[in-house]
Amino acid sequence: MQALLGIDIGTSGCKALLIAADGAVIAAQTETYPLSQPHPGWSEQDPELWVEGARKAVAGALAKAPEIEISCIGLSGQMHGLTPLDEGHRVLRPAILWNDQRNGAECAAITEAAGGLEGVLAATNNRMLVGYTGGKILWMRNHEPELFARMKVMLNPKDYLRLRLTGEVASEVSDASGTGLFDVRRRQWAKGLIEVAGIDPALLPPVFESQVITGRVSAVGADLFGLPEGIPVAGGGGDAVIQTIGSGVIAPGELQSTIGTAGILAAALDSPQDNPDGRLQVFCNVAPDKWHCMGVSLNAGGAMGWFRETLWAGADRALTSFDQIVAEAAQSPAGGRGLLFLPYLNGERCPHPDPGARGAFVGLTARHRRGDLARAVMEGVVHAFADMHALMKPMGIDGQIVKASGGGARSPLWRQIQADMFGCDVVTTDGAAEGAAFGAALVAGLAIGVWSDAASAARSCRDLTRERPDPGTAQVYARAHRAYRNLYPALSETFGALGEAIFDQ
Repeated sequence: MQALLGIDIGTSGCKALLIAADGAVIAAQTETYPLSQPHPGWSEQDPELWVEGARKAVAGALAKAPEIEISCIGLSGQMHGLTPLDEGHRVLRPAILWNDQRNGAECAAITEAAGGLEGVLAATNNRMLVGYTGGKILWMRNHEPELFARMKVMLNPKDYLRLRLTGEVASEVSDASGTGLFDVRRRQWAKGLIEVAGIDPALLPPVFESQVITGRVSAVGADLFGLPEGIPVAGGGGDAVIQTIGSGVIAPGELQSTIGTAGILAAALDSPQDNPDGRLQVFCNVAPDKWHCMGVSLNAGGAMGWFRETLWAGADRALTSFDQIVAEAAQSPAGGRGLLFLPYLNGERCPHPDPGARGAFVGLTARHRRGDLARAVMEGVVHAFADMHALMKPMGIDGQIVKASGGGARSPLWRQIQADMFGCDVVTTDGAAEGAAFGAALVAGLAIGVWSDAASAARSCRDLTRERPDPGTAQVYARAHRAYRNLYPALSETFGALGEAIFDQ
């Protein structure tokens, strides 16, 4: 049996997925690995963990389907991470990840050098966000000059896996968009911005369209991953972008929500529309004739994880299951009896690009119980989505349907909250259930002509569940959201004061 292999290098683990030519899932395997946070605001990972996770995940998936023959491999991974390599392609230091907050000064310096926000937007159509790779490169130059002097190329996480699979140094347009150094309108490196930032262009890899074959499994890669030598490897895509096609979202009017560690609201665009204040992100889509618009909240499923570990552990520190927490949240009415939660536990990106933003419960009274708090956390994540959608509407993104993905999409309550807050149907698809690895496998199929275009590939996704909005509950959420939108402006100065060093003990 011929199969397509998608490999996704996530923040907490690697998933390998085998699908057939009709999009049916054949086998999957996930292997987890840890995250390092050596200092407040830092987030790092040893790239060797990705390689070992991928090796085990691929082996596990193949063991479940020994009769298959892989036609092509597609890659996906967490975006923005800086993997610095020396002349021999050896890793110089742990990768600096997407949720790392250390390089605010460097991002400000790049923005100033470009002539301010207007200049950066003219060059890339995006702000230079702290999460992006560009500021991380300058941080290494400023704080680790000896290592920086040895760096000859930088790769994002999935592109480091490509290097280990094929021996080729390459990236593709969607991941390159997330460096903050890429001209998404012209689908090429922003040479002027790179020059004024003082970055050597030689540090940046060649960039291809996502469905282009960028290499083949080498003899070394075959031995390491247990794969036949010579299998073509497609460009692939950054996880936040590629999972839209994996959810079946490619047509105007469709939204894709992801509740993973972070929260993402995304849509496909037929043209690279202007991003006036840069609060959204406009990237190149994995489809060569489309672009990708998204807002990213840094805390979604991660906020629920924090809530469980911090406020729900028993006396013996045993953790309650998420299903039990959601069951109690379901007993609380919509609006949590007048309780709101700001999910800015690690700062925020959209709609408030503020690394110093903080989380908050607002409206607590003596009558509130832990189920109300749990519901407020779930609703707070979706309120953040609603904020993002408000920014998208001027682009003509109405949101006629939401296709939900990520771990949070497994919760019927979280899907229903989205349906009621957006006022439209929320569906899950078989592709979305498999995450970015499914999108990577679809792009692999595009690379070898299994599907003629991205729309055909997206149609291989089949609906699994559907939640419809309740008009009465929608009214409750509309009122709650008006109050929610007032909170960040009212509290931002306080967040800044609490972030002063005197409190950081």
